Amino acid sequence: MVKSGTIILNTAARFLMPLQLLFSVFLLLRGHDEPGGGFIAGLVAAGAFTLYLFAFGVSATKEVLRMVDPRDLIGIGLLLGMLSVVPAWFNGEPFLTAQWWTIPVINYKASTVLIFDIGVYLSVLGAVTGMVMTLMEVDKDEP
Repeated sequence: MVKSGTIILNTAARFLMPLQLLFSVFLLLRGHDEPGGGFIAGLVAAGAFTLYLFAFGVSATKEVLRMVDPRDLIGIGLLLGMLSVVPAWFNGEPFLTAQWWTIPVINYKASTVLIFDIGVYLSVLGAVTGMVMTLMEVDKDEP
């Protein structure tokens, strides 16, 4: 793992990245009932990966992403966003009408809104992370 940042940045990135990702999941799950949601949660998660990228470089960040290309995240996010409208059609309701289900084991109310928010989360995460990675790779190649 090639370190490109300072000792302080590297240490901060190691400790802050998991906290930022956990906070982004909190914002994502909170968002369909209260302020928050997929967009801001995706930005927080992208900020975590960007901090790690600045500290350790592009190749180390790709290893952390475990070979998931940010462009794939965008595609999966868009697919989930489109799939979130299907349950309303099956129930004969208008386009984008929210459907709710209770998961009895954990007593959690899941919904098509959450599916849509997860799609937005993945799309924003993939777009921002992909842009920053591309900019870092382009900057590295120039003389």
